[in-house]
Amino acid sequence: MDLAERIGVVITFVDRVVLHLRAGDGGHGCVSIHREKFKPFGGPDGGNGGHGGSVSLVVDPQVHTLLDFHFRPHIKADNGKGGAGSNRDGANGGNLVLKVPAGTVVLSTDGEVLADLTGAGTTFEVARGGRGGRGNASLANARRKAPGFAELGEPGDEMDVVLELKSVADVGLVGFPSAGKSSLISVISAAKPKIADYPFTTLVPNLGVVRVENHTFTVADVPGLIPGAASGKGLGLEFLRHIERCSVLAHVVDTATLEPGRDPLADIDAIEAELSEYGGLADKPRVVVLNKVDVPDGQDLADITRADIEARGLQVFEVSAATRVGLRELTFALAELVERNRAATPVLEPTRIVIRPVAVDDAGFTIEAAEDGAFVVRGPRPERWVRQTNFDNDEAVGFLADRLARLGVEEKLAKAGAVPGSLVRIGVREFDWQPTLFAGVDFTPGNRGTDVRLEEQSSRPSAAQRLAARKARRQRPEDELESAQAMADAIGQDEVRLIVGGRDNAEE
Repeated sequence: MDLAERIGVVITFVDRVVLHLRAGDGGHGCVSIHREKFKPFGGPDGGNGGHGGSVSLVVDPQVHTLLDFHFRPHIKADNGKGGAGSNRDGANGGNLVLKVPAGTVVLSTDGEVLADLTGAGTTFEVARGGRGGRGNASLANARRKAPGFAELGEPGDEMDVVLELKSVADVGLVGFPSAGKSSLISVISAAKPKIADYPFTTLVPNLGVVRVENHTFTVADVPGLIPGAASGKGLGLEFLRHIERCSVLAHVVDTATLEPGRDPLADIDAIEAELSEYGGLADKPRVVVLNKVDVPDGQDLADITRADIEARGLQVFEVSAATRVGLRELTFALAELVERNRAATPVLEPTRIVIRPVAVDDAGFTIEAAEDGAFVVRGPRPERWVRQTNFDNDEAVGFLADRLARLGVEEKLAKAGAVPGSLVRIGVREFDWQPTLFAGVDFTPGNRGTDVRLEEQSSRPSAAQRLAARKARRQRPEDELESAQAMADAIGQDEVRLIVGGRDNAEE
């Protein structure tokens, strides 16, 4: 087989891919006021934004490889649509459902197992779409009758995950290259693997279904193992994961090999050393298949080593894939071992939904002091509220302050040692803490989009103060005396001292 054919075989089976997932963002809420003739106070009618689409994995029995994801590793769900006036909500983004084969393990980039998908129809939501923001119609209440702001849509999850395929088979065939594993699986099942007279003919795992009377089981043929396979030599390390789920391991030994230093016992010891180093396979039952006994030298070597192998407590079968000698006894023995293992394996119960109520003293957030002196607020609700706040709108910022105060963030910050002007970090936002905002009290908002608590105090007098000062400067002295005399008569005093224009005047 030339290089092109080898490359063609390699890409037809993919058992490990890295996916770059991006869930859909939520749509923004709408700010709108109903306007209609003869209805000057129509009220807010801004609709909510739609939720972003999620990305889920589902097990499909018709899918046997991860090849599709090998060519399309970047996957993105649809975003939610924004809300509109007249109480029109935005459409939700479409969810993406990715079909994966049974035995797919979902891992994080750090190696943490997120999900193990084995049963047909098993579904796992790997990336959740963002929530849609609420419009000003949903934010209106008894005090804030016409909000001048709306919530922003929450961004969807963005993450990289690793998909590993571990074949779900009952019997795993292990052995050195060219031991006859592919030939064996081709005669006991309907599998058609590549068979040739050179090492490493099998470049991808092969699965076959074996039927023996009323028993049916699957057999997996993995690429040949060599000493050092568990540490990265050869092709075995990439495919040892496919025998982790096997119930029975069958050592396929070449009794007709001409390589010096090779014999059935040495081959079994070498393979067992690699399986032991890989780990997790010590408790699986094993049988030994002495293959190629149709060759005279192979039959002689099988007769010599059979007693030593049985002395180790291993069941031995002498077979020939070419003449099909001993295959009936082998398949019946494998079926018996598989049935015995199935009977001993407990029945998997459906996943139970466990409801764990939140503790009474759980505030839903924590406050930590960072190295740079900032106070970091962590919690799902405060971080989500910050992401949905439009910081260009003062009324939206004031609404966020009220929500954080009702949650208890203001009180916890004070107890943690925060003082006015301290740096507070929530999610990706940083701001100076100003408790003088009086957040959380019964506050009646003013004009839409503004919040008087956030207005900067200016040293310039207001328009009302300037008008009062102008009237005071224009008032005549006689008017001041008359008003002062009237005030004295009202309070019953005999004398009042007036200061008019900087001069002291006394009137009896």
